[in-house]
Amino acid sequence: MQSTAPCPPARRSITRARLLDTPLDDLLLELNAELHPSSITDQGFVGAVVQHEDGSLALWMPPGQPRLERDTVARAMLGHVIGVPLGALPEPYQLTEV
Repeated sequence: MQSTAPCPPARRSITRARLLDTPLDDLLLELNAELHPSSITDQGFVGAVVQHEDGSLALWMPPGQPRLERDTVARAMLGHVIGVPLGALPEPYQLTEV
């Protein structure tokens, strides 16, 4: 994900360990991110993230998604956007930048 918005100070302080260990709700709050249910019903869709011009983030994920999948994919997407790489997701998941 590319952005011209400045990186907020909170994002610069996020380490890999913090990204993985912080409860997801706390992490979303700290990163000025909101999780929304997606209307996309494609079985292969597991989530998307959008960075707004003001730097806030919106994660769109399928309703009814298993909690572990939602948590893992959300952290991977957040890490990608804020520049904290977590490594590759397990098959069949992959991050695609549009």
